[in-house]
Amino acid sequence: MMDAMRVYLPCTIPALARAVEAGELGPAPLTGYAVTPALVEWYASGDTEELEYVALTEAARASLRMLAADRADGVPAPARRVVVAADVPDDALQLSPNLEDRARVRLLAAVPMAKVAAVHVDDQLAGPDVEQAVAALPRADGGDEDARFTVDGAEAHELMWYATQEIPDILAEG
Repeated sequence: MMDAMRVYLPCTIPALARAVEAGELGPAPLTGYAVTPALVEWYASGDTEELEYVALTEAARASLRMLAADRADGVPAPARRVVVAADVPDDALQLSPNLEDRARVRLLAAVPMAKVAAVHVDDQLAGPDVEQAVAALPRADGGDEDARFTVDGAEAHELMWYATQEIPDILAEG
């Protein structure tokens, strides 16, 4: 049996809809976040669950950027961060050589929806904070501490866990 790693893939509601329609998340290469050896070494005191939460949080941050990019491209995307958890064969992954990106991995192939284990999505109530975070991203990237605080405010919301059979409900809700 081939070894697999749980990978957290940043997404948006429109991107999730496209993946469902296509039957896969892609095209490759894709950026994901996982419990990598570098993350384990860096976060020496954490157990597997804590390390998976770190990877999920990194993916949620990337989802916020994807949401901003969708909007910049004119894609009407609801203000909800989306992270898709999938089990990916180890040989389809490349670890990040950058030590600052300890949890980042590169997926070398599209991920079939059949490999998706769960989807994590912001509750509708997080919408206003996610909206503010998306608007503050450019200023935060420029070093504005108040804007960084606003971006971090989106992270105060825990992503909700959904089983794969609930994906149609997520898409219908928007």
